[in-house]
Amino acid sequence: MKPPADRLYGRARGHALRPRQRKLLDAALPRLAFPPAAAADPGSAFAPRPRALWLEVGFGGGEHALAQAEAHPDSGLIAAEVFENGICSLLSHLIPAPADPATVALPGNLRLWAADARGLIRALPDACLDRMFLLFPDPWPKARHARRRFVHPAALAGIARVLRPGGEWRIASDDPTYQDWVRATLGAQDWFAVETVAARPPSWPPTRYEAKALAAGRTPLYWRLTRR
Repeated sequence: MKPPADRLYGRARGHALRPRQRKLLDAALPRLAFPPAAAADPGSAFAPRPRALWLEVGFGGGEHALAQAEAHPDSGLIAAEVFENGICSLLSHLIPAPADPATVALPGNLRLWAADARGLIRALPDACLDRMFLLFPDPWPKARHARRRFVHPAALAGIARVLRPGGEWRIASDDPTYQDWVRATLGAQDWFAVETVAARPPSWPPTRYEAKALAAGRTPLYWRLTRR
C-alpha cells in the first residue's frame, strides 16, 4: 500500500471571504492560534492549564468543537482545520457581529491549529492526548485517492503514540467506502480496542455534516477506539 499523501486536503478556501470574515481571520485567529512552540508542552498553550488535552482533526464548521469546549471547561481542546471558510464559521459563532474580534473575550480552553493536523501530531510528546476526534472527514472515495484518508495503516502508529493508555479516539463517517476502509484498517491493528455503534452516543455533539447525511438518507457509523 502506498504511504499517506503529503497533503490530505484539497482546496483551503471555498467562496471568496467577506470583509467580516477576513477581519476574523486577521484579528481573532492569532488570539486563539495554538503556537507551534508549545507543541513540546501543549498544556502550556491554555489558560488555565487544562486537566485533560483533546484534539479534533478537521473541525468543519466548528459546531462540535464549540460544544465540547463549552461543556468541558477543564479540558483543553486543540481544534485543527485548514479550510478558511470553516475557521470563519467557528470564529463567527464565538464573535458575532458587531463585536470587535480584537478585544472580545475568547474561551481559554480552546486553541486553533490552521494547518495539517498531522504536522502537529508529529510534534506532540508521547501519551499527551486524552481524547481525539475525527468526525465526518473527507472520504476521498476514489481508490486512487485512498492515500489522502486520515485513517490510514501507516498513520496509526503515530496516532497511538500521542494518545495515553486508556485515551479515546472517536471517529464518525457516513460514506460507505470510508466505513469499509475504517473497518478494514482498524481490524488489522493492535493499538486500539474498537467499538462500533450505529447511533451517535449522547455525549457526541451533533455536526452539520451528520445532519446533511441523515437528510440525504445516508447512515452514519460511529467508532470509539480505546488506546491499549
